[in-house]
Amino acid sequence: MLTLVTGCRGRVGSTLVSLLHRDGHAVRAASRTPEDLAATATALPAGVSVAACDLGDPATFGAALDGVDSVFLYAEPSGIDAFLSAAGAAGVGHIVLLSSSSVLAPDAQDNPIAASHHAVEQALLASPLTTTLLRPGAFAANAYQWAQSVRAHGTVDLPYPNSHTSPIDATDIAEAALAVLTDPRLQGEAYHLTGPESLTAAEQVGLLAAASRRPIAINTVTGAAWKKSVAGFVPEAFADALLAYTAASDGIPDEVTGDVEKLTGHPARTFAAWAEENAAAFRP
Repeated sequence: MLTLVTGCRGRVGSTLVSLLHRDGHAVRAASRTPEDLAATATALPAGVSVAACDLGDPATFGAALDGVDSVFLYAEPSGIDAFLSAAGAAGVGHIVLLSSSSVLAPDAQDNPIAASHHAVEQALLASPLTTTLLRPGAFAANAYQWAQSVRAHGTVDLPYPNSHTSPIDATDIAEAALAVLTDPRLQGEAYHLTGPESLTAAEQVGLLAAASRRPIAINTVTGAAWKKSVAGFVPEAFADALLAYTAASDGIPDEVTGDVEKLTGHPARTFAAWAEENAAAFRP
């Protein structure tokens, strides 16, 4: 049984490849730029085969899918119909999609954050292939967005310091993917993956301060000021959607599920543990 893992420049995909290889499963690592995989922070294990697969370019699908039985797929809607056609022709029987819990929102089809995940989910569910949906919420690694400001100034700008998320460690997502790829009893379902607790943004900053052994001040800013500060790397529609989400979750605890433990057999890793492991990124 050969598994194709797409998006291997990302933390989830690269970790999943390592887990599959560790446990003796045949795995092929794929990326739009496979030549860059060796330079990633989580380099792939020696001996793992690598393929070019640009999920927006159907010309790359045939070779990547040759001989593949299952796929770990990132949510890129532009080429999904062609990908599913190629997967069916190659004999793929099972696809695990890295989706998002944002698809659970009533406006998922039109929400800039959720729309791509929603579109790919709908295409998969309409196909004859067995589909398993992994729907994580906020990643613990989203805290890296604060790292530069923390290193330079010891501060974080937040429009809604009391907005809640239940941040999940990428390793837990990869371990959940390993479980559903290798245990047929878990396949064909949708799983909402969260961390073990709901935390405000301010509480997450406090945990980063404790882990990095330095004070971090919070500046409460307006939504307009925050949008201006991220304009260089966050499209306006996404910034508006993020602001709306944080405003809606201001003071409201986020949902916490047990799906990570259900799939992996252990409780989800805490944000405090993630902060300790990544504290160096928040020190001068």
